[in-house]
Amino acid sequence: MKDLITEESILQVLRGFNKWWETGKVPDDFAKPTKRFAYYDAKQSFEHIDIRRHVILTGPRRVGKSTIMYQTIHDLLNANVPQKNVIYVSFDHPILKMSEMDKILKIFINNVAIDEHIYLFLDEIQYAHDWNGWLKTIYDTFPTYRVMATGSASPILSEKMPESGVGRWTQIRIPTLSFYEYLEIREIPVPSIDKAIGPTSLSTMTSAELTQLMKDLEPVEKHFHRYLLIGGFPEIARTDDISYAQRIIREDVVDKVLKRDMVSLFNVRNIDELERIFLYLCMTTGDIMEATTIASNMGITRPTVVKYMTLLELANLIYMSYPVQMTGKKLLNSKPKVYLADPAIRNAVLVKGEEVLQDPDQMGKIVESAVYKHISTFYYNFNPRVGYYRDSGTQKEIDIVIMLPSSKILIEVKYREDSRLKETEAIVDWSQKDGPAASLLITKNSDDFGLFGHTPIMRIPAFAFLYLLGHAEKHRYKKII
Repeated sequence: MKDLITEESILQVLRGFNKWWETGKVPDDFAKPTKRFAYYDAKQSFEHIDIRRHVILTGPRRVGKSTIMYQTIHDLLNANVPQKNVIYVSFDHPILKMSEMDKILKIFINNVAIDEHIYLFLDEIQYAHDWNGWLKTIYDTFPTYRVMATGSASPILSEKMPESGVGRWTQIRIPTLSFYEYLEIREIPVPSIDKAIGPTSLSTMTSAELTQLMKDLEPVEKHFHRYLLIGGFPEIARTDDISYAQRIIREDVVDKVLKRDMVSLFNVRNIDELERIFLYLCMTTGDIMEATTIASNMGITRPTVVKYMTLLELANLIYMSYPVQMTGKKLLNSKPKVYLADPAIRNAVLVKGEEVLQDPDQMGKIVESAVYKHISTFYYNFNPRVGYYRDSGTQKEIDIVIMLPSSKILIEVKYREDSRLKETEAIVDWSQKDGPAASLLITKNSDDFGLFGHTPIMRIPAFAFLYLLGHAEKHRYKKII
């Protein structure tokens, strides 16, 4: 088959992808005007003057990794980088997938490139043969080359990082859109807030200041439920057609991972088992997972369940949250909570429309998933431990615990009409005796905010909490909140 792929056919495909070789500009449909937070992280690493690193963007399918590459190419062309020194290669294309990377580079260098200052953009690099070896060779041999790559399948990328990537490339995770980014991409007017207010700094505000802030944030509340239903995938975030959005999520995000990536990259043969496990995780998102129970219910082995859950996490379809130590005691038999990579995935897989908004139990699971995803994303660059707390004796639980070097943040999600806590609940106990940096109770209604009774626990509506996280990130708020 490879003998049938000629230099001319490869060059023809490359010319089709790299329109700027002739026009000098990236097509408008590719370099979207709205830039995500991750774009700035990628740009900073890619253009760093003193520290040269290849940049690899990872994340779920359809989150805009390729768009970030096109936006970076657009920036290079605007900075007067020679247009024929910039090459984009998609290894999703059958001809390029079947071609060796060195052959593609030689064809480009011999037929197109002007000089040795080359900018390589490699899409879906996990499909390229010996990709990590070639990235190592490029880094070590061609100091004037700059490389940005994407990969939807993190297991392959993570496995190869220790072998060749240390000191050579940086991996940047691209999550689905935050609520703040969702509003931006839909061009919805957002409140004017003078400074970046971290949600955990709310307790320093006066009652009048807090009331005014919540009043300022009220206009975005009506968009929150639509965000949970449509999801954080940029291409479909602008639609109001819920059934269409869900079909795209099922077909282009979930099915391509389960039925394509898992088969071709990880040699998963029993797709039916994998789909059943993922369906189970969708139904129980936010619950503590017992691999033995899942195995027993489905008639498969426990190691198979553990293997599939690990692959699903590394394939960017789920997050796994593990228990954290609050007392220094050793944790035995740690069992993860599982959250979906985007709250809309659950509705898409289970085919749940707007009726889910009236189901308090399901909405509690969906909102907790959204809160965990936002927290995990916001603190990603700080490398904290984000997990949950559960007392082995009393079984009392705190939904999300962020362990910082010298303190911790406690978060409980009560997305329901009555968000009152009992004095015996774990977050009340730990908030009063252990002096966390902050304790937050995530509520449902826009008027459900302020300190909870005589405790240091701050109540804040879910839509406001997620918005303020995004607002802080947007303004480069790097102080740990």
